[in-house]
Amino acid sequence: MYKFLLICTFCYHISLAQIFTKQDTLRGSITPERAWWDVKNYTLNLQVFPSTKSIKGSNTIRYKVLKSSKILQIELQNPMVIDSILQDEKKLNYQKKGYCYYVNLTKKQRVKATEKIEVFYHGKPKEAVNPPWDGGFIWNKTRDGNEFIATANQSIGASIWWPCKDHPADEAESMQITITCPEHLTGVSNGKKIKTQNNSDHTTSFTWTVTNPINNYGVCINIANYTSFKESFNGINGNLSCTYYVLPQNLNRAKKHFKEVHKMLKAFEYWFGPYPFYEDGYKLVETPYLGMEHQSCIGYGNQYLKGYMGRPMGSSMWGNHFDFIIIHESGHEWFANSITCKDVADLWIHEAFTSYSEALFIEYYYGKKAGNEYLQGLKTIVKNDSPLVGVYGVNHEGSSDMYTKGSLMLHTLRQILNNDDLWRNILKGMNHDFYHQTVTGKQIQSYITKNSKLNLSKFFLQYLNTTKIPTLAIKSKKGYLYYRWENVVDDFKIPLKIYLNNKEKWITPRSQNWKKLKANIQDLKVDKNFYINVEFESF
Repeated sequence: MYKFLLICTFCYHISLAQIFTKQDTLRGSITPERAWWDVKNYTLNLQVFPSTKSIKGSNTIRYKVLKSSKILQIELQNPMVIDSILQDEKKLNYQKKGYCYYVNLTKKQRVKATEKIEVFYHGKPKEAVNPPWDGGFIWNKTRDGNEFIATANQSIGASIWWPCKDHPADEAESMQITITCPEHLTGVSNGKKIKTQNNSDHTTSFTWTVTNPINNYGVCINIANYTSFKESFNGINGNLSCTYYVLPQNLNRAKKHFKEVHKMLKAFEYWFGPYPFYEDGYKLVETPYLGMEHQSCIGYGNQYLKGYMGRPMGSSMWGNHFDFIIIHESGHEWFANSITCKDVADLWIHEAFTSYSEALFIEYYYGKKAGNEYLQGLKTIVKNDSPLVGVYGVNHEGSSDMYTKGSLMLHTLRQILNNDDLWRNILKGMNHDFYHQTVTGKQIQSYITKNSKLNLSKFFLQYLNTTKIPTLAIKSKKGYLYYRWENVVDDFKIPLKIYLNNKEKWITPRSQNWKKLKANIQDLKVDKNFYINVEFESF
């Protein structure tokens, strides 16, 4: 069985390798031209022209020299155009390969020194056809004819609209974003607003500052004739500023509906620890697309409805007890924005834990049984089409099952631990120990393994790297139940909770041989909180 799985997985990776391009490798790997410098700060200055659906601007990239080199790689995707690149006010030459730019530096790059380049650019950025799944700029109109503009670029990359070192392993430690737009509109971005400037050409510039590390895809701009209101949340680290930007006609609805934000913050601070960006505040911003986890500036487009656009996620009606976008996208502040994967092949770190946070929110307010039922309702939408882990080094994400199957995997792990205090401490511990860091999937697995004191290598291999659902095979004969694991990797062994005559009992199936238990099959129930299949076989 395990050899077959290895062959299937091997073939899967080979077939994927055939479609990867040189550009995928340049985008997805730490090339020599990326490795020698560390981003410290981006200062992005952008003017938006709604009438022509175009932008122009500059990005000042401050970086620390880790190793002396003369070639620096940045990215800006077509059809955007770089006009010039400067260092110390001197123009630099560069070569373009695909959407990678290789900058020829003339100044000696001294190790440990902090340097900067200025990149000036313009163009009509790619329009998102189906945001946020298809990324780019969104040029929309409100019902009263005003512009409604936003960006969303998680998978396609931030370089679709601004020049940067477009790889998740290297985050800027801080950032400043200035949006210049027509004077009747408001520009909203990450962090806190520090300046508003009215210009002589009937435009207004809004400057925002981010004081915490930020991943590239978490950077955003939102432009509309917004109105706003503020609240303060008394959290673990003191008063957290909560600001809401909405369209004027939705102000009253928003003041009522967004009360769920405080409930979310209270629940998630209980499960995960302090909100990770107190200095930058929390914002919920109405957008012309469904939603996105932009850091400290959550995009919201769920139409002020409960559930996912008014429907539950999965088959459980508990999904209609909360606004999916508020809860899910805000959960990403802990898992995605504070703890960020170094390679998108490990994007399951973002999505599995954040999808699981939905159930934790339900559990916090409605009880453990309700949280369990919500998760059990997700089983029907798992596809098991490909592994949750993608291919490293080529900008390749794993299966979209990283949401549902990923959360079911974590819930199964919680059952194996059989200690809710330990489980909560692990979740909080990760957010403490990996606070504002980029991490690998192996680091997360090792952390959980170490703190649970369990050997979980086969568990993670099974659920992350294969599409096989562990199957508990059961046979019955003469008052005995015979059981074992099937459809699993070699040496897969996790304990399993069952009930005999409604009395809890733990068993430890193995894959190599059958074990037996004195019981009748009609008295058996298998705990539904494990993500497994159960099959009854005959002798």
